[in-house]
Amino acid sequence: MTLDWKIGGLALGLVFFAAVLLVKPIGVSTQFVILDGVLWDAVNPAAVTQTEDGYTSTNAYLAKSGGKYAKAVAEPLNYSFVFVLAMLLGGAASAWLRGGVGAEERRVPELWRANFGDSPIKRYAAAFVGGFIVLYGARLAGGCTSGHMMSGMMQTAVSGYLFAAGAFAAGVPTALFLYRQEA
Repeated sequence: MTLDWKIGGLALGLVFFAAVLLVKPIGVSTQFVILDGVLWDAVNPAAVTQTEDGYTSTNAYLAKSGGKYAKAVAEPLNYSFVFVLAMLLGGAASAWLRGGVGAEERRVPELWRANFGDSPIKRYAAAFVGGFIVLYGARLAGGCTSGHMMSGMMQTAVSGYLFAAGAFAAGVPTALFLYRQEA
């Protein structure tokens, strides 16, 4: 079962609109840093400490903004962190509703096979490296595509439109280069 792109796009737009209207703009890349901090704090309880003024950390990033991120590490059950967990659960629910992740979904897509061969390990490694590069870039930019592009454009922020233009200016030539062979 597949979802028509028009219906999916409309649903995504409504979710983003509701999130901005009811809570705050959506952004998730910072929450990966918060997850790292939660894991670090579990191993080293001195990583985040509570002071009279709030929270602080021995890590400069977590301590910045008046300890805002250190507080999120100490108290991770906030809207943004739960949103990221819900994304993971939503993906798992989607796979389950489609009948699970079976052999048919694990096969290598024809477009990948035409360009890179038949190895699923190579495909997973490329997906991991690509995801790492995107997340690293998101942290350098101070936000991810959902924060900069999606939420930013909904709020008519010039930076959101610039980010979208840059993302497509980089993504389209990269896809054309990597996927030269047709399936």
